[in-house]
Amino acid sequence: MNEEFLYYLWQFRQLKEPLFTTDNHTLTLIDPGERNHDSGPDFLFAKIKMDDTIWAGNVEMHVRSSDWYRHHHDTDRAYDTVVLHVVYQHDKEVFTSSNQKIPTLELKGKFDESLYDNYLSLLQSGLPIACGNLVQSVSDLEKLFWLERMMAARLEEKASQIESNIKNSLGDFQEIFYQKLARNFGFKTNGEAFEQLARILPLKILLKHIDSRFQLEALLYGQAGLLRKDYKDDYPRALKTEYEFLAQKYNLQPLKVGVWKFMRMRPGNFPTIRISQFATLLYQSGGLLHKIPEMKRVADIITLLSVTTSDYWKNHFRFGMKSVERGKTLGTSSAQLILINTVIPFVFVYGRLMNKPALQQKALSWLEQIKPENNKVVRLYLTLGFPLRNAMHTQAVIHLNQHYCSHLKCLDCRIGQKILSQ
Repeated sequence: MNEEFLYYLWQFRQLKEPLFTTDNHTLTLIDPGERNHDSGPDFLFAKIKMDDTIWAGNVEMHVRSSDWYRHHHDTDRAYDTVVLHVVYQHDKEVFTSSNQKIPTLELKGKFDESLYDNYLSLLQSGLPIACGNLVQSVSDLEKLFWLERMMAARLEEKASQIESNIKNSLGDFQEIFYQKLARNFGFKTNGEAFEQLARILPLKILLKHIDSRFQLEALLYGQAGLLRKDYKDDYPRALKTEYEFLAQKYNLQPLKVGVWKFMRMRPGNFPTIRISQFATLLYQSGGLLHKIPEMKRVADIITLLSVTTSDYWKNHFRFGMKSVERGKTLGTSSAQLILINTVIPFVFVYGRLMNKPALQQKALSWLEQIKPENNKVVRLYLTLGFPLRNAMHTQAVIHLNQHYCSHLKCLDCRIGQKILSQ
């Protein structure tokens, strides 16, 4: 037995009535209260009826009553508000720090044992997703309902992080957007290096040179530390000369050598290519994507994000190393990832900060217009029969996997709860 299962029984009222405290008072559960994920009692603002008296307060839960003392709640005044101690097995009376006895409800024998058997089966399944062989029994309607909750939670998580970053930057929305957009151009392998580059090259400097893609590239490549060598090609030599002038003007210091990763990557994903594409996006959009909030169709945003490199990179992947000529446009799938992970969350937050609910709704509608993502997690849930019809659904299962399935939090998951009760 564990406390998580006891939380489930209490929160979802999976208890056999009638209920009595250990000293034989009748007990009625009116409101289980709110689950507390911080320090203090496990459930806050609960409401119970003992005999003819209604009590409102907090509830603490343990496997055994004696755990109260093992956790030192008897000396912690935060637990003086507890009106009921709920345990699986009662083995000791408990008292508050002011020596007040707390009524105890013992749950042993007061719930359907098959629920616990089903719960153990999930924990011990050994499958990539604990309920993988049972999830087909849950209707698509139930799955979609839970996916909507997961999507809301994921977007709220991203929005909270963005708002925290904006607050720490003294409200500079554009600068934080620029930094996170840069991070996305590095994708998983070079994301951290790209964000570092954006941090040491403030947007306000780039905006002074927004009419010159050449100067934007000089600043970006120079600050990236990729112009240290003496190249023979005219273009990198010109970039280096321009950067040295601008670096002196703005007192710039480049990133350290070795932050960029080239190994085991497709050449089209090299940071040299991504930096040129990022410069093109800044150049073509006038600095940042001011037009996006007014756009209605996802296709138009994808077109805006599907930028190409400057001419030098048509037959190069690295400075000074010639290659077969080919176009190097940011692919649709890459543009969609940037839209999903950066643009949409920022538009959502902008709508919230500006008190524009229509803009928030537009951000959500964009997610519904984007095709489902294709990655390892998404493919796993597709094999289990999840109805993943658009990017909103795929973002939802990513959140579900990260926060529930990977941690075996089946009791907190609506799908897990449905399976348990069958």
